[in-house]
Amino acid sequence: MDIIISNSSMQPIYEQIVLQIKAKIMNGELKEETMLPSVRALAKEIKVSALTVKKAYDALEEEGFVVTVHGKGSFITLANQALMLEEKKKEVEADLEMAIRKGRSCGMSDEELTQLFQIVLEDERW
Repeated sequence: MDIIISNSSMQPIYEQIVLQIKAKIMNGELKEETMLPSVRALAKEIKVSALTVKKAYDALEEEGFVVTVHGKGSFITLANQALMLEEKKKEVEADLEMAIRKGRSCGMSDEELTQLFQIVLEDERW
């Protein structure tokens, strides 16, 4: 599994694993019922502690992205598609907040930001 860990990131390693697996689920790269690598196998592959991978898998299970069957492994579950949609919406919201902060930092008014948003929105219509 292609998971890239940045040791220089301020984000904990288990969160990096969680975010990358979620991204693979949301973009369809990991499909429902796909078995994830065992904790030990993934830990060895990405050169981190098995406890770190276990923590990531536990977090994914808690959020409804993965189901673990004792003795068989961890599997992708799409039972909570609403959760995945909500996750995508949160990402869009975060991106919009960042764009607003950038605009305000260079002196743009709310009206200018709204006008710019409308222009971009119209340009992106299919």
